[in-house]
Amino acid sequence: MAVTGQLSFDSHTRSVLAAAVEYVNRLTPGYSGGSPVAAPADAATAVGDALAAIGYPRPDVPRPDAERLVELAGRMRTIFEAAQADDLDQAATGVNALLLDTNARPQLDRGRDRPWSLHFHGPNDELANGWAAGCAAGLAIAIGSDLAGRLGVCAAPQCDRVFVDVSRNAQRRFCSPQCQSRVKAATHRARQQS
Repeated sequence: MAVTGQLSFDSHTRSVLAAAVEYVNRLTPGYSGGSPVAAPADAATAVGDALAAIGYPRPDVPRPDAERLVELAGRMRTIFEAAQADDLDQAATGVNALLLDTNARPQLDRGRDRPWSLHFHGPNDELANGWAAGCAAGLAIAIGSDLAGRLGVCAAPQCDRVFVDVSRNAQRRFCSPQCQSRVKAATHRARQQS
């Protein structure tokens, strides 16, 4: 899971930001660790994989929900990219459009043995509506606070996977330890050759 560490997002915000990261990284084409990534051939399976990666039971994903989440993942990617570029106006505009399109509505929910906490839901219980509204709200919480700089895009060559930096010092630059190692090894080889 890409969202771990020491920054204190509440558990719901942490979950929906982790889902946003998984959706963007699994549902949008680009590069990962130097290799091309195609859009998923089976979006429903990719959506299920994304939820399983953040610890949720693998759901049966209806095709229209999967297609909707693929479209929204592309829009979420532009928010991460704008935040990475420190273009908070563009990021906020994108988040506001997502909030409007998903009809995200706040609601206090209480889990077993947990206190009341603020969650965001869509207009109905369809998988795409609920998760998209939650992701939009999580991105809004990050962009609308001093945490906007925590949304990132991998700095490794030929990698455009996104992440949320939850480290104490806010210095994360890579989507994974593998990309960080790949860059360090390339830098080391370049020094050895010169």
